Amino acid sequence: MPPTRTRAHQLKAHDMRLQICQPARHGVRQFRTGWADGPAYLTQCPIQPGQNYVYNFTVSGQRGTLLWHHISWLRATLHGAIVILPKRGLPYPFPKPYKQKIIILAEWWKSDVEAAVNQATQSGLPPNVSDAHTINGLPGPVSGCFSQGFTLHVERWEFFLYSIINAAVNDELFFKIAGHNLTIVEADASYTKPFQTDIVFISPGQTTNALLKAEQGVGKYLITFSPFMDAPVGIDNLTNFATLRYKDTPTNPPTILSTVPAQNATIVTSTFGDSLRSLNSKNYPVQVPLTIDHSLLFAVGLGVNPCAGCVNGTKLVADINNVSFVLPTIALLQAHYYNIKGVYTDDFPGNPLFPFNYTGNNSLSNMQTTNGTRLYRLPYNSTVQIVLQGTAVIAPETHPTHLHGFNFYVVGRGLGNLDPKEDPKRFNLIDPVERNTVGVPTAGWVAIIFKADNPGA
Repeated sequence: MPPTRTRAHQLKAHDMRLQICQPARHGVRQFRTGWADGPAYLTQCPIQPGQNYVYNFTVSGQRGTLLWHHISWLRATLHGAIVILPKRGLPYPFPKPYKQKIIILAEWWKSDVEAAVNQATQSGLPPNVSDAHTINGLPGPVSGCFSQGFTLHVERWEFFLYSIINAAVNDELFFKIAGHNLTIVEADASYTKPFQTDIVFISPGQTTNALLKAEQGVGKYLITFSPFMDAPVGIDNLTNFATLRYKDTPTNPPTILSTVPAQNATIVTSTFGDSLRSLNSKNYPVQVPLTIDHSLLFAVGLGVNPCAGCVNGTKLVADINNVSFVLPTIALLQAHYYNIKGVYTDDFPGNPLFPFNYTGNNSLSNMQTTNGTRLYRLPYNSTVQIVLQGTAVIAPETHPTHLHGFNFYVVGRGLGNLDPKEDPKRFNLIDPVERNTVGVPTAGWVAIIFKADNPGA
């Protein structure tokens, strides 16, 4: 069956076999089936128009919610949820929900998103921001749109589990329900220590399961979802709305309102991120590698490269350690497996070749990057620490970052440049949150640790 826009694929237990035709999984922990992971030209070539491909893999050790989506910016309108239920007979480590509902936050363009990307590529300028944010496909009451928006129906005194997914292409988002607190119980299909919050902060590609007890008075409550950006970068700055409605609410009740976080509410994002901890219980222990085989520093940012056909003769590019990735025409895993030469090199720098004040006010004389399909090779079962260091080259901004094929522990984060002597002393090696996607703070850094136990590219 082809995937539909917000179709949820439910697994009765983790470690079951799953066969579905879909473009890419975002965060599925699957061992030794890298070709079924989905990133185009990395694990396999894209599925051609009119063709199909059956993905066959085993989900291992995950419970909660994950995301699937289409290739490139087509994911703006083709995405959905994968809900992994506990093994049969195994209880949740929190109150059993009366119902579970999926909430997918996304962006909407009035134009063809592929055309928007192509235009940006040809001009060398950033692409146009989206025209609206949506919740389960509905934009809410925005100018020029007559949608009444999405409604969550609840029954008083019952527990509801909300699987919140940020399927937006670009925007980090705040999610809030007027008059209600949410208890966070899972992030990226890994259980967390429960904590209460009135605001959920979620980056593109991240998923969060939140428990709500419908214990307020019967009525209609405003749901807001709004963007976060604490840097001078253009975004879709619209706040959109949905409603939560109790059973037996009168036909036309007044809507109970709430305030929206400031667009640049960095302290809210930091508080939410610092509150996320792994459950670290007897049944769900934390296994952070304490010895590190590969300690890497990835300086993440922007650059400017020559472009003869572009508006200003240059184009804006992204880079890590001054390398801008060039997409191959033969999938990397295919090239590795069949020993096809000339597709990639394995000389990606594990640290910046020319260290500088990454987040300071510096004017680099040359903002050009190198281009290449360069990989960093890891021995099987080696332990890896990566510090993702944001930079202020051109403009500082947040960088949501996803690692396919692995979960990792987020052991530390901070603003400014990492202090390689002092900051690691404060790393959380006891109960760090386990994720597959993390946001690098604006002009800041985040440290992750994982074990390279899943062969592939």
